[in-house]
Amino acid sequence: MDWRERITIEPGKRSGKPCVAGTRITVGDILSYLAAGETEETMLVAFPQLRREDIRAALAYAADDERHSRILAAE
Repeated sequence: MDWRERITIEPGKRSGKPCVAGTRITVGDILSYLAAGETEETMLVAFPQLRREDIRAALAYAADDERHSRILAAE
């Protein structure tokens, strides 16, 4: 999955944090809910504008971001 199709970064939205396209839901919000034990199903009910693919895109974004951070730290 290419997270770039579903995750956007806009300077004026949520202080430039990466968000699900067309929403104000940040990647950090999604990760926090998952870390707290929420399931994809409960998140989809709580946020009807969210799609399962958005949650997966947020995870893919976080994985890329972490991988990129590791590469920079190694340099």
